[in-house]
Amino acid sequence: MNIEARKIEFVQEFFKLQSEKAISKFEKLLKKEKEHSSLERAEPMTSVELNARIDKSLQDSRNGMLTEANDLLAEIDKWS
Repeated sequence: MNIEARKIEFVQEFFKLQSEKAISKFEKLLKKEKEHSSLERAEPMTSVELNARIDKSLQDSRNGMLTEANDLLAEIDKWS
């Protein structure tokens, strides 16, 4: 069975679930897998890339393009 057929079968079985607990477990598993997957794809920066980011950050700081921590937290509170 190919991966597409397996996914379809899985989703069909998932739709049959009636247990809130089971659905929560699958949600947690999916979240954990997505986090793990994104970490696997991450590649380390080269020293040139790191220095370019540092230079950009310093330039942003000199130009006043900063967000204070308290302002950021207040903005995040608005999201929910």
